[in-house]
Amino acid sequence: MHKLNVKGLTLALGISWSACVLFAGWASMFGWGSGFVEVMSSMYIGYEASLVGGLVGAAWAFVDGAIAGLLVSLLYNFFSK
Repeated sequence: MHKLNVKGLTLALGISWSACVLFAGWASMFGWGSGFVEVMSSMYIGYEASLVGGLVGAAWAFVDGAIAGLLVSLLYNFFSK
């Protein structure tokens, strides 16, 4: 069986989720996806529809996505033995 690269998946999910949250935060300044930003701002402190708010949300999302990637890869590698 192949093993997942823990570092690779951790960084990939962290960067991917961070980019999505950043895009949504900046797009919501123009009225697109404001519902998503409103919901996510209840979990990510400081996340709002602004340039700085998007960066704050992206930082939170990177940590959140990286933790998810770490857990998924460790669990996959554990159960694929």
